[in-house]
Amino acid sequence: MEPHTFAPDGRRVIRCYLYARISSDRVGAGLACDRQIEDCYALVEQISTREVEYRVIEVFEDNDLSAYSGKPRAGYIRMLDGLRAGAADCIIAWHTDRLHRSPSELEDYIDVCEPRRVETRTVKAGHLDLTTATGRMIARQLGVQARYEVERMVERQKRSRDQMAQMGKHFGGRRPFGWEVDGMTPIEAEAELIREAARSILAGASIHSIRREWAERQVRTSTGGEFAHSEIRKMLLRPRNAGIVVHRGEEVGPARWPAALDEPTWRSVVAILTDPSRKIGPVSNARSSLGTGLYLCGECGGTVVSSTDGAGNHPDRERMLNYRCRSQRHLSRRRDMVDDIVQLAVLDRLSRSDAADLLAAREDPVDVRGAQEDRRQARLVLDGLAGALGRGELDMRSWTLASEAARHRIAAADETLSQAVKVNPVAGLLAAEDIEAAWAGLDLSRRRAVISYLMTVTINRARRGRQPGGGYWDPNSVAIVWK
Repeated sequence: MEPHTFAPDGRRVIRCYLYARISSDRVGAGLACDRQIEDCYALVEQISTREVEYRVIEVFEDNDLSAYSGKPRAGYIRMLDGLRAGAADCIIAWHTDRLHRSPSELEDYIDVCEPRRVETRTVKAGHLDLTTATGRMIARQLGVQARYEVERMVERQKRSRDQMAQMGKHFGGRRPFGWEVDGMTPIEAEAELIREAARSILAGASIHSIRREWAERQVRTSTGGEFAHSEIRKMLLRPRNAGIVVHRGEEVGPARWPAALDEPTWRSVVAILTDPSRKIGPVSNARSSLGTGLYLCGECGGTVVSSTDGAGNHPDRERMLNYRCRSQRHLSRRRDMVDDIVQLAVLDRLSRSDAADLLAAREDPVDVRGAQEDRRQARLVLDGLAGALGRGELDMRSWTLASEAARHRIAAADETLSQAVKVNPVAGLLAAEDIEAAWAGLDLSRRRAVISYLMTVTINRARRGRQPGGGYWDPNSVAIVWK
């Protein structure tokens, strides 16, 4: 310990660190920490005497963190570093449970304080002299008591959540987008945005296009911020949207709050957003060209990507945008010319008298009710097996074997439901009075969805030399096969 300093009035100065922590401050104002600090300063005044002045030299705070959770506490760590360096002689806290709630943390604290003869003084638990066996025993007893109270609180919370899940109620927390703070009352304007986004995803739109549109319309999250790509994706994947309660990472049953989407629609959206072939990320989803990953190479059958030709020996020449084979350099064709042929073909096809036939579903109808009932029955089997396991009527191996079939039934039902809702991407175009204007109003992801639905585009090698008509562009090198 550093030699004591003295105040101008001759009193010996005890350098104090003040520590405050509140484990949950949802409002975020830190008022509970402020109250602790106020009480701690009052304690400092109380314990100062004519001979000794307790002086707070630094305040450390950890707000909205739990010592029980095991997460690092930045303020607490800095405080211990200061003690190791001999920068303080005393710790002031509201209670010992504000300092630590786990035995391992307490032992680390003792290891730091004991050899340096650092005092611990608290508003509620009094003075702890960690330099004596009695003081350390009292500190450990208080730590055990605090740990017991926390574990009992956690058990109560778990039981309460289990009961709320069984009743289909909302667990609390941040207001979910689409519902009021109670989690039960829908906000219709936000619920319609969820439905609108789901329809867009089913029609082939990207999350990036939804994010841009919502940014333009100033749609905000439940906390008032702007929606990011990841937040929209996470929101659309929520089982809550379909009125499904999730507890401990599993779907446990229907909720009491009104659903924003029917279950087949939600599962279809989830199937699209979680498809392994759908790359997630700001670069891969924000396609900058119409045919990248969509048009095929006529030589190898792989997809093409957009590329830029070099200017060669002519630095002033404008760089040319092309499509080239993704895997090999089989071919390279001008991007704008290929896209023009494809888009003109789309508009021509949609302008024909038989265009309404494109609305006919290609897939066989899905037995939604049958899949939902199969899932419900399999869930009941799993619940029964879980009860038998809890009563000791089944061992873990028997439960694993018996539950496998039921889990397969649930997975099969989910797969069926995920295919139940298909949105025809050309429907909006066919309903438009001006198809060309409607096409021009579509974002890139929706145009790509229409092309993917209508046709297969293959780019072949062009014929060499000047083509009929005088140019070098060979329009016959772009082959379109209607689906």
